[in-house]
Amino acid sequence: MYEAVMIAATGLQNQQRRLDTIANNVSNVNTTAYKNSRLDFKDALYTAGLVPARPRTPEPEGNQQKGHGVMVAGITKDYKQGSVIRTDRDLDLAIEGEGFFALEDTDGNTIYTRNGCFNLSVEIDGVFLVNGNGLYVRDENDERIQVPEFADSISVSENGVIVFSSEDEETTVTLGIYTFRNLMGLMSAGEGNYSESVASGERLPATEAKIMQGVTEASNVNLAEEMTRMIRTQRAFSLSSRALRTADDMEGIANNMRR
Repeated sequence: MYEAVMIAATGLQNQQRRLDTIANNVSNVNTTAYKNSRLDFKDALYTAGLVPARPRTPEPEGNQQKGHGVMVAGITKDYKQGSVIRTDRDLDLAIEGEGFFALEDTDGNTIYTRNGCFNLSVEIDGVFLVNGNGLYVRDENDERIQVPEFADSISVSENGVIVFSSEDEETTVTLGIYTFRNLMGLMSAGEGNYSESVASGERLPATEAKIMQGVTEASNVNLAEEMTRMIRTQRAFSLSSRALRTADDMEGIANNMRR
C-alpha cells in the first residue's frame, strides 16, 4: 500500500514540475530568441534488491532494481531557430542557422546568446556595443567591441563583419559567432544566455551561420503545442490524484477492519 502512495505522490510532484515548465514556455512566447524547454521523465529505479531465487552473492546478476513512480530525467532545450521579425534597426541582429553571439558577463567570463538586440553604452572609456542587460558584446578575439568616435553609421555583413563608417573614415571588426558539438550540454546562464560545459564541449567557430541586420529572432515556442501538452499533463495530474485518493481509501479500510 505504501508503494501505491509513493507512486501517486511522485506522479503528482513531477507532473506539477512539467506544468511549471509549460507555464514558463507560454510566458516567454514573445521573448526574443527564447528556446522552448521540455521536461522528460524516467522510471524511479533506485533501490537495489536481491532476486529471492538466487543466492546472496556480491555478483551484479544477483541484484534487481526496485523503485516507485517516476523521476525527472532532465530538461531538454529545443534550439530550433525561431521566426524572423523585421525591425529595420541597425543594432538588431539575428543569426540564421546554428550559432551564438559571445557576451562578457559581470565576472568577465564568456557566455553565449541568440538574442541580438544590441545597444550602445556611452562610458568614460568610450562607446561600447552591449546587450539589453548591459553585457559587453565580444568580437572574434574575445575583446569588447568599441565604436569609434567618428562613426555615424553601422552596417553588418552576412559573415559578421561590422563596418563603422563616416564620410571620411571606415573601420571593421568581426563579431564572435560560435557553436558547440553538443548543444544539449549547454548550461543556462539566465536571461536567455548559455555557458559552455564539459558536456557541450569547447566552442567552435560557427562558419555556416549568417548574420541578418535589422531583424530579431522570435521565440520558437509553439503555443498550440504547449496547450496540448498542458491538457495532457493536467489529465495525468488528475489520474495521479485519483490514484493517491484510492490508495488512501484502501489503507483506511485496512486500518478499520476488525477481526
